[in-house]
Amino acid sequence: KGSDDMNLRLASDLTLDSIVDGPGLRMVIWTQGCVHHCYKCHNPQTHKLDGGIIVNTDYIIRQIKKLKLHRGINLSGGEPFLQAGALSQVAKSAKEYGLDVWCYTGFLFEELISKANPLYRENIKLLDYVDVLVDGKFIYSKKDIRLKFRGSSNQRIIDVKSSLEHNKVILKYEYMEKELGLVR
Repeated sequence: KGSDDMNLRLASDLTLDSIVDGPGLRMVIWTQGCVHHCYKCHNPQTHKLDGGIIVNTDYIIRQIKKLKLHRGINLSGGEPFLQAGALSQVAKSAKEYGLDVWCYTGFLFEELISKANPLYRENIKLLDYVDVLVDGKFIYSKKDIRLKFRGSSNQRIIDVKSSLEHNKVILKYEYMEKELGLVR
């Protein structure tokens, strides 16, 4: 175990081949533990903070190295930002292997980057390696099965690099405009 290796609590082993959690073929990391408890969450088994399995980041990075046809990885859950420090190592490795990184969170982008947040430094460390953030709690009354890559219309698909540069949310409009019929 190297000095940079850390443990992660996952809900299950990795999903190596997903085509529904973002564009292209993706590996999904399902984190265990969530504080949001969204009504009608599609992953309620991930809520318990002490559930799931413990996996070393080195194991996940070895799996990332083996990916051949994948466009990227997803950090999902559960709530990934409860384990931002360890996930930043995983995301950094994915970027080094030419993969994009998507992350799903129940927190709002503004909450994650607030300097008042006690986990601000760890959040920023992870966000530095995330390309796209889907933020916001799942709200059942705003559920729309026509939406791409998110469960409810309040959730935003955010371009993280641009948002950090401008210190405000910049949306990834190519997905949202198609949904609204604005692009053919």
